[in-house]
Amino acid sequence: MRVVRDLAAHYHKPPDLVSDEEIKDYLVHLAQGRQLARSSVNVAVNGMRSFFELVLKRDCEHLKRVIPHTKRAIRRPRVYSIEELERLFTVGCVHPKHRTFLMTVYGGGLRLGEACRLKPAHIDSARMQIRIEDGKGHKDRYTLLSARLLQELRDYYRMFRPKEWLFFGRNQNEPLSRNTGQKIFYNAQERAELPDKGGIHSLRNAST
Repeated sequence: MRVVRDLAAHYHKPPDLVSDEEIKDYLVHLAQGRQLARSSVNVAVNGMRSFFELVLKRDCEHLKRVIPHTKRAIRRPRVYSIEELERLFTVGCVHPKHRTFLMTVYGGGLRLGEACRLKPAHIDSARMQIRIEDGKGHKDRYTLLSARLLQELRDYYRMFRPKEWLFFGRNQNEPLSRNTGQKIFYNAQERAELPDKGGIHSLRNAST
């Protein structure tokens, strides 16, 4: 009722006398003139639709065309520059295991859980691919393996000799936990004095 009251007050006439074009102009006024957020404009849209349909018995499909919902803005992910990534991997990572883990997340464009569950057998150096098992949607997929990342993984393998899990926790029989993976990233980010651009997932965004 507040939404309809404000509409009527804006045009100084009863809501049943407000035309379709005036309704459209009013929504533009809310979005651009008053600079309301899209969510607030959509609250007004819902209120007007309900009133005109339930009280004034207007056609529902017609109202959807006259009083449309505003679409959500597409927010582009913030990503690190090449210089920032180099700083993250060198200055930020004091442990070679942590550096290799973060480089694999970035180089393979992996989600955190995918990186934690990698096994040595998933690294296919012959085809220069990384196999992801049971990824998003419980699907398997392949991602590219760069020459630099392959060399990093080979150095890591010679140093740590992983068995079942490529990146293991305190116990070699268990994979690295997601919480530990997050801590590795945030500690490296802090040491490298880099801004937060969306957590460890920002590495996946930077690779695409």
